[in-house]
Amino acid sequence: MKKLLSLLLMAALPALAQVTVGEPWVRATVAAQKATGAFMTLTSTQATKLVGVSSPVAGTVEVHEMKMVDDMMKMRQLPSLDLPAGQAVKLAPGGYHLMLLNLKQPLKEGDKVPLTLEIEDAQKVRSKVVVEAPVKPLNAAH
Repeated sequence: MKKLLSLLLMAALPALAQVTVGEPWVRATVAAQKATGAFMTLTSTQATKLVGVSSPVAGTVEVHEMKMVDDMMKMRQLPSLDLPAGQAVKLAPGGYHLMLLNLKQPLKEGDKVPLTLEIEDAQKVRSKVVVEAPVKPLNAAH
């Protein structure tokens, strides 16, 4: 049903960038935890940017990058994430990812987390892609 809805939405908006989302998932949390990561692979048919994300389970969702800087792993928020035409961009633990902050409740394995991705094309036209990401165990690596 989701794929059909996505295809219908894309067919209805041919001028907008077509971004496909592969293997989305969110890491489970423990009781008092107020943040977690979301991961997926994004592929766009044309050069676009991921410029925003929202979810009803979180107060804020941010795009982050983790990378080694002077022998130390650092995480920083990105204002946007480039999605080059035809190239898969992997959001995974230890690299690019989404941070769900100010969680409204704990997320347990088997839950589904709705995410709305905001995409901006080269003409500054914005579109939304809605994803439902399953919650995987705390120790999940992919």
